[in-house]
Amino acid sequence: MTELRMALARAGITLPSLRIDLVTVARDAPCPLIELGRCSVAVAARLAAALGGAAPDSAPAADGGAAR
Repeated sequence: MTELRMALARAGITLPSLRIDLVTVARDAPCPLIELGRCSVAVAARLAAALGGAAPDSAPAADGGAAR
Protein backbone atom coordinates (compact mmCIF):
# COMPACT_ATOMS: atom_id res chain seq x y z
CA MET A 1 0.00 0.00 0.00
CA THR A 2 2.94 2.31 0.59
CA GLU A 3 3.90 2.02 -3.08
CA LEU A 4 0.37 2.97 -4.12
CA ARG A 5 0.28 5.93 -1.74
CA MET A 6 3.66 7.15 -3.04
CA ALA A 7 2.63 6.76 -6.71
CA LEU A 8 -0.54 8.70 -6.05
CA ALA A 9 1.45 11.42 -4.27
CA ARG A 10 3.81 11.73 -7.25
CA ALA A 11 0.72 12.37 -9.39
CA GLY A 12 -0.52 14.98 -6.90
CA ILE A 13 -3.35 12.76 -5.68
CA THR A 14 -4.30 12.07 -2.07
CA LEU A 15 -6.96 9.53 -1.16
CA PRO A 16 -7.68 10.31 2.50
CA SER A 17 -9.50 7.01 3.09
CA LEU A 18 -6.76 4.79 1.63
CA ARG A 19 -6.26 1.92 4.09
CA ILE A 20 -6.23 -1.83 4.57
CA ASP A 21 -9.73 -3.26 5.01
CA LEU A 22 -9.29 -4.84 8.44
CA VAL A 23 -12.25 -7.21 8.02
CA THR A 24 -10.48 -8.96 5.14
CA VAL A 25 -7.36 -9.44 7.27
CA ALA A 26 -9.24 -10.79 10.30
CA ARG A 27 -10.91 -13.66 8.41
CA ASP A 28 -9.97 -17.30 9.01
CA ALA A 29 -8.29 -17.25 5.60
CA PRO A 30 -6.93 -13.68 5.30
CA CYS A 31 -7.31 -12.05 1.92
CA PRO A 32 -6.28 -8.42 2.50
CA LEU A 33 -8.03 -5.83 0.39
CA ILE A 34 -7.19 -2.15 0.08
CA GLU A 35 -10.00 0.29 0.74
CA LEU A 36 -9.62 3.17 -1.72
CA GLY A 37 -12.50 5.12 -0.20
CA ARG A 38 -14.36 8.07 -1.60
CA CYS A 39 -12.93 11.12 -3.31
CA SER A 40 -14.08 14.39 -4.83
CA VAL A 41 -14.90 14.80 -8.51
CA ALA A 42 -11.69 16.81 -8.93
CA VAL A 43 -9.57 14.03 -7.41
CA ALA A 44 -11.33 11.43 -9.58
CA ALA A 45 -10.51 13.51 -12.67
CA ARG A 46 -6.83 13.76 -11.62
CA LEU A 47 -6.77 10.01 -10.99
CA ALA A 48 -8.23 9.31 -14.44
CA ALA A 49 -5.70 11.66 -16.05
CA ALA A 50 -2.82 10.03 -14.16
CA LEU A 51 -3.91 6.58 -15.29
CA GLY A 52 -4.13 7.81 -18.86
CA GLY A 53 -6.47 5.00 -19.85
CA ALA A 54 -3.66 2.43 -19.79
CA ALA A 55 -4.02 -0.66 -17.62
CA PRO A 56 -1.11 -2.94 -16.70
CA ASP A 57 -0.92 -6.10 -18.82
CA SER A 58 -1.58 -8.28 -15.77
CA ALA A 59 -4.83 -6.52 -14.85
CA PRO A 60 -8.14 -7.33 -16.53
CA ALA A 61 -9.57 -4.55 -18.68
CA ALA A 62 -12.29 -2.44 -17.12
CA ASP A 63 -14.66 -3.57 -19.87
CA GLY A 64 -14.28 -7.24 -18.91
CA GLY A 65 -11.45 -7.93 -21.32
CA ALA A 66 -13.20 -7.02 -24.55
CA ALA A 67 -10.97 -6.14 -27.47
CA ARG A 68 -10.40 -2.45 -28.04
